[in-house]
Amino acid sequence: MKMRLGIPKGSLQEATLQLLSHAGLEVFVSPRSYFAATNDPSVECMLIRAQEMARYVEHGALDAGLTGLDWVMESGLDVMAVADLIYAKQSRGKVRWVLAVPENSPAQKPEDLQGATIATELVAVASRYFQQRGIDVKVEFSWGATEVKPPTLADAIVEVTETGSSLKANRLRIIETVLESNTQIIANKRAWEDSSKRQKIENLALMLRGAMEAQGRVGLMLNVRVEDLERVLKVLPALNSPTISTLSDKDWVAVNTIIEESLCWEVIPQLKAANATGIVEYPLNKVVV
Repeated sequence: MKMRLGIPKGSLQEATLQLLSHAGLEVFVSPRSYFAATNDPSVECMLIRAQEMARYVEHGALDAGLTGLDWVMESGLDVMAVADLIYAKQSRGKVRWVLAVPENSPAQKPEDLQGATIATELVAVASRYFQQRGIDVKVEFSWGATEVKPPTLADAIVEVTETGSSLKANRLRIIETVLESNTQIIANKRAWEDSSKRQKIENLALMLRGAMEAQGRVGLMLNVRVEDLERVLKVLPALNSPTISTLSDKDWVAVNTIIEESLCWEVIPQLKAANATGIVEYPLNKVVV
């Protein structure tokens, strides 16, 4: 039985395809089609806008999909949240939907926007945000380029940001974070109740998390005399305790561990100084914990 998987089309597409590739699922995308083949004949893919993913999953057109928590909340649809995948189009972190005003606006807090017009793509979430605080505003849908709406077309905006650089470039000032969001694997509830499809979805989540754990990390292998082992272990900032194996020469052991790639520049010379030999740094595709 095939699993129908939705991949977010647009800003998250390339990051998602790379992550799937690292996880072992190669997706072959055609610029002329919304359908994509994979190296697993039991998995079919469709490219769907993240904003629409929950609707396709909830209706059963897709068994599972990758989309943002923000768009699931905006849709209000009933889907199964399978796993959080903390990656974005530029980084591995979460994104924020923030309330922002022009730099010269007198508003310092949300309550100062009583009676204001707010432009955003996230209309339902933004509306609930203001309603819960008892702030009477007019929330209008923005068809993009939201940062340029204030001050002529809106008094403030609710917009997504990773770094805040685009908001600053458009002379906007953040008042408050409305919502933190990250990519999720969501599933159709009927598909989740199907044992064979559920297993495929759970395997997908396992492999994607493993690929994410491997990002920015490398493996290190080395040999060291038993008498120098303690010095070597003090150098290693291990993900978990290093694996230590005895060699045919009982005076020597092999050490295998995982570290952040950015630390290798300092760690490898320190290992050499601690009398480690045969130091090998190798890339990682997946780390399943």
